[in-house]
Amino acid sequence: MTVQIMLSAGVLRLGLARPEKKNALSLSMYEALNAAFDQAQREREVKVLLIHGLPEVFTAGNDLEDFLKQPMDEHSPVLGFLRRLATCEKPLMAAVNGFAVGIGTTLLLHCDLVYAADDAKFALPFVNLGLCPEAGSSWLLPRLVGHAQAAEKLFFGEPFAADEALHMGLVNKVLPPAEVLPYALARAERLAQQPAASLRATKRLLKAEEQTALLARMDEEAELFRQMLTSPAAQEAMSAFLEKRKPDFSKRE
Repeated sequence: MTVQIMLSAGVLRLGLARPEKKNALSLSMYEALNAAFDQAQREREVKVLLIHGLPEVFTAGNDLEDFLKQPMDEHSPVLGFLRRLATCEKPLMAAVNGFAVGIGTTLLLHCDLVYAADDAKFALPFVNLGLCPEAGSSWLLPRLVGHAQAAEKLFFGEPFAADEALHMGLVNKVLPPAEVLPYALARAERLAQQPAASLRATKRLLKAEEQTALLARMDEEAELFRQMLTSPAAQEAMSAFLEKRKPDFSKRE
């Protein structure tokens, strides 16, 4: 299973497990994640959700081969996942080891608590791929770090380290790699012991002001993202990535 789902002590763990592709998210993985979020919404036993990857990598982002083969439309499980992230009523946590690329970073903007390894690396390479931001990151990131920092991260798509992510407010705590998942799991289990209704109410109050604007921006991003996926620049960027060469955008606009 490329997404391992486990419920214990009130914590629903969503473990990404596709090591041969560095946990790149395929459409089938998105479908599994969507089913897990629906389970969390439906079952009272689920108090907290915890997303994690492997000891060496959180996720390398979307599976570009999947995107090339199956263009995204309004019914795509990718968009379903993004909406579930934004509207999740229960506490959502993440434990990050290794690289968190693209969606691996933008999904963290929706998490209530994030714990990362001291060797974790984050990146938002959408422009590099001839695309635009997704998951509401064009709305959430500048509100977290300010316009200038958000522009630098999104325009250049350069990786940044865990210490910078901590300073930005993207993560709550940085730990040695071997301690990240155990620490996050312990925090999740402690949170699961809190009054469930109080947790949901507190989360709703924390996010109430942003919800409408965030969902509207996510829809706007998704429409642009779908259009740009078929653009010459995006096709060149993704082909170059798969062919392990430098893209040439000189005649792709």
